[in-house]
Amino acid sequence: MNEAILDLFPAGTTINSAGNLVVGGCDTVFLAGHYGTPLYILDENHIRRQCREYRREFTRAYQNVRVAYASKACLNKALASIINQEEMELDVVSGGELAIALSAGFPAAKIYFHGNNKSKSELEYAFQAGVGHFVADNLAELELIDRLAGKTGYLPEILLRVTPGVDAHTHHHITTGVAGSKFGLPLEDAARAIKQAAGLASLEIAGLHCHLGSQIHEVEPYVKALGILLEFSHTMKIEQGFELKVLSLGGGFGVNYTLEDKALPAGVYAGAIASALVAGCGELGLELPRLVIEPGRAIVASAGVTLYSVGMQKKIRGFGHYVAVDGGMADNIRPALYDAVYTAVAANKVNHRIENEVIIAGKYCESGDILIRNASLPVIEAGDILAIPVTGAYCMPMASNYNGALKPAVILVNKGKHRLIRRREEYRDLMYLDVEGGQ
Repeated sequence: MNEAILDLFPAGTTINSAGNLVVGGCDTVFLAGHYGTPLYILDENHIRRQCREYRREFTRAYQNVRVAYASKACLNKALASIINQEEMELDVVSGGELAIALSAGFPAAKIYFHGNNKSKSELEYAFQAGVGHFVADNLAELELIDRLAGKTGYLPEILLRVTPGVDAHTHHHITTGVAGSKFGLPLEDAARAIKQAAGLASLEIAGLHCHLGSQIHEVEPYVKALGILLEFSHTMKIEQGFELKVLSLGGGFGVNYTLEDKALPAGVYAGAIASALVAGCGELGLELPRLVIEPGRAIVASAGVTLYSVGMQKKIRGFGHYVAVDGGMADNIRPALYDAVYTAVAANKVNHRIENEVIIAGKYCESGDILIRNASLPVIEAGDILAIPVTGAYCMPMASNYNGALKPAVILVNKGKHRLIRRREEYRDLMYLDVEGGQ
């Protein structure tokens, strides 16, 4: 095994005397036997380290900053508690995510409610809970928030989401800041929204929000978007008296899924964004706004590892050597959806010599159910345990029951201890919501 691969696993990952992979001080082969597979592992220490790095680096670069964890990357009660303990804020995109956060005791005042089509019931739920910040996507939503504010007497902070027309050079399915995106308003429409919002009785737009996309490995898109938003704010100040009090640049900070990826440290993003913000406001005569950033993947992706058990194998001349595992697209749809690339190690044979290049296939009835197309592994046998790193983001929340799959258990590991934070589904769970005979 190329020992550099361990850099893709949570910090402190090692190999023990038995030659097994150890994550968070826990033998992964033992974990697979104890909890079963597929198994999601989250390393608590690594999550906390990432939270502290983003808070430290952005606060060092720009004092008036809030770091909000983008919960769509992964959210459960245990994770929400950790994020709260690390003094982060939180963004949610649905009533369901909001419910999870609130159930963990996350302060509603520190929650940002996003989404391009929030329902009336979701907004009412958020108002009742006292959510502190709303990121409005369109004028109709602004009008609905205004009516709720007038009815309840509660006015949360409102940010208007705009699309600055910046290409973040990432996969087209995860690019959100370009013209034509379903998210937010183009600048000309945003100008009209600000003008119309000024006439609403119970609402004030405090600032602007944009999100350029995901897996961004360069600072230039952020700097470019920031310049566009500051110029727009300056124009709105002159034409409409708009005061930019809050500016959110979203998240999208990249992570390394393979050894070939070149993600930037948090400090590089922080330095570039802060410098451009200070310089831009100075040139345009704008007061420095509160800056909000929303890392999600950058907090949890590299904290996650998924374990699988090897089942059947087949070699097809001219096509390759298939190694099938007991999971696949039902627990990690990213390769099928985004052409996402992963690597893997044999958790019980970490020190064995690499012998083969294989295709790691899932067990579901789709030809596209392939987790890794070119995995370098030792000789593999049925019952071996495969570990795929960097699965902490967008795997658990996108898991499904396709083919009657049971969603895996989730465990938290830290300093040699492990605990179950979400049990594995059972067959009875698949029928739990069914209604006998209809209603």
